[in-house]
Amino acid sequence: MAADLWWWRETSKYRAPDDWVFASPRTKGRYPFRPDALLQKTIRPAAARAGVTKRVGWHTFRHSFSTLLIANGENVKVVQELMRHASSRCTLEVYSQAKLIAKRQAQQHMVAMIFPEMGNSEIPLPPGNSEASA
Repeated sequence: MAADLWWWRETSKYRAPDDWVFASPRTKGRYPFRPDALLQKTIRPAAARAGVTKRVGWHTFRHSFSTLLIANGENVKVVQELMRHASSRCTLEVYSQAKLIAKRQAQQHMVAMIFPEMGNSEIPLPPGNSEASA
């Protein structure tokens, strides 16, 4: 995504430091695209091209942001404050999901504790499953 945003900025007419990231050409860059128009005309078609079949909205980005921060081991309190939530409970219970790979690794640790002779052999993902389907 960072590479795509960089490309967007480099090819945009409006790339001054104080310009909108998604400046509307209709207003000659004075205002951003309308959020609903941006979702409908740019983000959802891009998601469809990427094979995303679920409905994408602005809250999708909030959920993904929280989930990725937690999956990367960030402190829950830090994530809560970045999300501007009143409590970490909301951050964990509503916005963050356990990644499939993390669930599989937790299962592996249990198997290794119960059957040490199996060592740390990885439990393969079933065919057709991917991290995106978590």
